[in-house]
Amino acid sequence: MPTAKELIENSKSRMVKTQDAFKRDMQSLRAGRANPQILDRVSVEYYGSMMPINQVGNISAPEPRMLVIAPWDQKAIPAIEKAIQKSDLGLNPSNDGHVVRLIVPELNEERRKELTKVVRKTAEESKVACRNIRRDAMEVIKKMKKDNELTEDEQHKAEDDLQKVTDNAIKEIDKLSAEKEKEIMAV
Repeated sequence: MPTAKELIENSKSRMVKTQDAFKRDMQSLRAGRANPQILDRVSVEYYGSMMPINQVGNISAPEPRMLVIAPWDQKAIPAIEKAIQKSDLGLNPSNDGHVVRLIVPELNEERRKELTKVVRKTAEESKVACRNIRRDAMEVIKKMKKDNELTEDEQHKAEDDLQKVTDNAIKEIDKLSAEKEKEIMAV
C-alpha cells in the first residue's frame, strides 16, 4: 500500500495528465485563425491503413486564414481531401495537384458562442475528472486511517494536501478555459 505522500503525488500526476489532455483538446479547437493543430484529430486512409494527417504531409499556415498541406506522395491528395471533408471541422479543401489548401473562414457570432459552450463543457469534464481522482484518493486515505496506517493528524494533513492539489488543478483548467474563450470571442 502506498504512503499518503505517494498517494498525493500520484493523484497530482494524474491531475496534470488531465490538464494536458484539456490543453490538447483546446489546441485542436478552431478559433478563427489557421492553426495546423486543428488537423491533429484528422486521420487519412493511406495505403489501406489510417494515419494522422501530419504523417502523410507537411502542414503549414502561410497566411492567418489558410492552411497548406504538402503531401509527401501526390497520390495521397484525394484521400487527404476526403478525410478533411469527413471531419467535423467544416472546412472545404482545394488542391492544385501539388498541395491541399484550406481556407479557414471567419467565425460568425453564433459559431463563436457554440465554441465557447464546447470549451466550458470540456473544462467541466476535466474538472470532474480531477474531482474523481481526489475522491478515489480520499477513499484510500480513509481506508489507511481505518487500517491504522495513519494517525488522525496524518489523515487530516493528507486530505488538506490533496485538496490543495485539486484546487490548483481546477484553477489551472479554469485559467486555460478563460484564455481559450477570450481567444474565440476576439474578432
